[in-house]
Amino acid sequence: MNGKTVVVGMSGGVDSSVSAYLLKQQGYNVIGLFMKNWESDDTDEYCSAEQDYNDVKRVCEVIGIPYYSINFSKQYMDNVFAQFLDGLGKGYTPNPDILCNREIKFGPFLEYAKKIGADYIATGHYCRVKKVKTDNKKTETHLLKGIDPVKDQSYFLCGLGQEQLDRVIFPIGHLQKSQVRKIAQEQNLVTAQKKDSTGICFIGERKIRDFLKTYFGNQTGEIKTLDNKIIGKHNGLMYYTIGQRKGLGIGGLAGFDENKWFVVRKCLKSNTLFVNNGECDELFTDNLVATNFNWIGTPEWKSPEFECYAKTRYRQPDQKCRVYSKSSNKVYPENINVEFTMPQRAITPGQWVVLYDEDRCLGGGIIVDKNNNKGG
Repeated sequence: MNGKTVVVGMSGGVDSSVSAYLLKQQGYNVIGLFMKNWESDDTDEYCSAEQDYNDVKRVCEVIGIPYYSINFSKQYMDNVFAQFLDGLGKGYTPNPDILCNREIKFGPFLEYAKKIGADYIATGHYCRVKKVKTDNKKTETHLLKGIDPVKDQSYFLCGLGQEQLDRVIFPIGHLQKSQVRKIAQEQNLVTAQKKDSTGICFIGERKIRDFLKTYFGNQTGEIKTLDNKIIGKHNGLMYYTIGQRKGLGIGGLAGFDENKWFVVRKCLKSNTLFVNNGECDELFTDNLVATNFNWIGTPEWKSPEFECYAKTRYRQPDQKCRVYSKSSNKVYPENINVEFTMPQRAITPGQWVVLYDEDRCLGGGIIVDKNNNKGG
């Protein structure tokens, strides 16, 4: 036994279940912790919190570890959901999962683990960490991609810093998803065949437009073509995102393919949704501006301009780019410009751009602007 205590954030899914099992096998003193971060009626058809917690209890009983539940609903509402709603109201498309990881899973959860004397926290993310020596002989922790390229979740952890990464273990980052399910089956864990969650962080498998209407209602405006022809009505700009094709409610227009309308632009001032019938130049851009960039550790280069790779959405293949800053001579500024070698489709303000040096995640920032390479 190594004598170290680790608190595992358990969601009721297979990944966190196997993470807890592997840590127990490695000799850690393991504690399972289920975080409830959303207050809702447990009879709601979308609410799975009660079932998830029951699965956590059953898994922990099989593994032989204690388990607890804690409610972080207020912190989630104040630090994640409020920002999510604010961004939507400003015409952005925010990513609450990145905020959830930074503000909840690696915020109050980490502080709670420290208070009960834990040495580490652990989650079921498909990521890895690596301790390295910097040029000034200090040790820092790098965040690396998970081995499984389909399941790698480093994109969602780009907002973390050294304090969080120093205290975290990712037990399944070196495994393929198929291997994780096999381990769960071999250990008779109830979550072995449980479907992966695809809903917004902690809100669950809800129909997002129906859910958001509770907060925004209908804010009807015009749908226009790029040449300002009115072709329909929308219920609120917050319900649409750049590049979206489905759910636009446009059809029956002579001379157009009703299955190929795309959201191209949102004008908040006039409450207008601009669309185009088919792909168009305005959907593509070769550069963006990002703010509040979080650098994870110290990059190896020493100049304010460098080449690396970037993602502007989860599971996007790495895209080669050049990074620099117009507004500062600091080597690693909070506001950055990213120029891509190839034009990128549907870069969306409010989403995050995440930088990579091969397998290493350098950090991420919020996209606030883009410039179209061909106009539109």
